[in-house]
Amino acid sequence: MSVDIPILFEDGEALVIDKPAGLPIDRPRKGGECLEDHLDALKLGFQRLPVPVHRLDTDTSGCLLLARNPKALKRFNKAFEERRVTKTYLAVLAGHPPGTSGTIRLKLAKISSEAKGWRMIAARKGKEAVSHWELVQKLGAHSVIRFTPETGRTHQLRIHAHKGLGAPLLGDPIYGSEDQRGKGAARTLLHASGLVMPRDGKPDIEARAPLPPDFVALGVVEAEAENGAEAGAGAENG
Repeated sequence: MSVDIPILFEDGEALVIDKPAGLPIDRPRKGGECLEDHLDALKLGFQRLPVPVHRLDTDTSGCLLLARNPKALKRFNKAFEERRVTKTYLAVLAGHPPGTSGTIRLKLAKISSEAKGWRMIAARKGKEAVSHWELVQKLGAHSVIRFTPETGRTHQLRIHAHKGLGAPLLGDPIYGSEDQRGKGAARTLLHASGLVMPRDGKPDIEARAPLPPDFVALGVVEAEAENGAEAGAGAENG
């Protein structure tokens, strides 16, 4: 996999890239390409390699923030810890949600088994995970959902879709039964569409990633994805 990585935002302390679906941030155990292979090209004249500030699953496309120096990395990490960063995701649900908007609160814990490998589950002793959601568009048997997570737990939106909305993300290989997951997707259809990082004394870092081709091919409409609640209400009434 050899890819060009679009840059959505750039200044002296930060980059936001549009991470392609299928590109892991860390080197897979079995080897293969990862984001590290592109960091040298992303120096863009700086001496230091940029460093990812947060994580996106391998399948997830869209906005990924990179810090260009250690001081910026420290400040950005603190902003994430304090939940001051606004992240927006678009997801295609293999089904329809119960309503048009809401908030999902579940405690998540990690489990593993030899048969299924590791995954996250809802558990009373897990860590709190909070996501706000709204219906953006209906696509036949599927729905487009906008998620705005408050927390950043592993697989948070995937399990929130499955357990909180009653249907897994289209193409998700882990959560939900094979019948529930639906067909017609080569990956888990989750896209990090927007990111806003507040900064003291400087303009916010703001980036928006355009819809990826597989979302467009399914019929997801950019205007509806941007309009959110109004488009969701229209889809619900239609």
